[in-house]
Amino acid sequence: MPLGEFELIEKYLAPLSAGLLGAFGLRDDAACLAVPAGQELVLTSDAFVSGIHFLDSDGPERIARKLLRVNLSDLAAKGAKPYAYQLSLGLPGSPEEGWIAAFTAGLAADQAAFGIQLSGGDTVRSPGGLVLSITALGLVPAGGMIRRNGARAGDALFVTGSIGDAWLGLEAKLGRLALTGAAARHCDQRLHLPEPRLGFGRGLRGLANAAMDVSDGLLQDAGHLSRTAGLGAVIDTAAVPLSEPVRAFPDLVPRLLPKLLAGGDDYEILFAAPPEMASAIQALGEATATPVTRIGAIVPEPGLWLQDAAGQRLLLNQGQGSGGYQHF
Repeated sequence: MPLGEFELIEKYLAPLSAGLLGAFGLRDDAACLAVPAGQELVLTSDAFVSGIHFLDSDGPERIARKLLRVNLSDLAAKGAKPYAYQLSLGLPGSPEEGWIAAFTAGLAADQAAFGIQLSGGDTVRSPGGLVLSITALGLVPAGGMIRRNGARAGDALFVTGSIGDAWLGLEAKLGRLALTGAAARHCDQRLHLPEPRLGFGRGLRGLANAAMDVSDGLLQDAGHLSRTAGLGAVIDTAAVPLSEPVRAFPDLVPRLLPKLLAGGDDYEILFAAPPEMASAIQALGEATATPVTRIGAIVPEPGLWLQDAAGQRLLLNQGQGSGGYQHF
């Protein structure tokens, strides 16, 4: 028997708010959350649409976990600690209880892993496909959020983790690329379960001048980071970190490097920091078990350049990036 809206909320969503003061067990029209003294709220939202951000065949648990994690990735890049989140569900037809149970089980698993709870939201019928949205709230010390626009000429450009794995995972999933063994498993994991760099992001406060997460492709997001400061960026293509499973396919990397740099869905932290902070940044990476690599520099001239091993530079479309994802 299909679930009713209020039964869905009481049985599956309200338990996700348990213990969060001001959520009222999702029995009020709004939450009332306290902000600790000396802290500020950081808010971010991401929406998922069936057929664009996920396939229905991905399964409800993985869809839920990725939806929450991409929002946590935004909080990580701002140096914020997760606090609470709002969830909106646009469900086609009457919700099937098994799907809802698996979806909320995925949320519960990652709530426990990352220290965040549901504070409210909305449930509606979608006339088309499945539409999901989360607004995540985080806390930072007052004035401590790491902005996107703070880069300075002469800053070094860094990125956490590895780039291009999720794009490879998607290409393999769609049958456009053959991956096997460890590379296939690794890239599939990176596509569906990105790792928000929360501890590393909080440690960047006081070290980084600017930061954002890599969602639309390294090239496009590096263009965003530098352009909002009225500056440019140079990326050393040989320095861009690729995972060991991907490097196991040496014939694949040179051919697909432009796609790896532009593919998106990496959910790593891209940030600019003074070069003299490099040792502290590496120490932070070791302390938080987060790989971090210096990949380039912020330069005074607006634009985005790729630099090869010989030092030759190629200008890409005046800082707009190349091939990154755009909705419109």
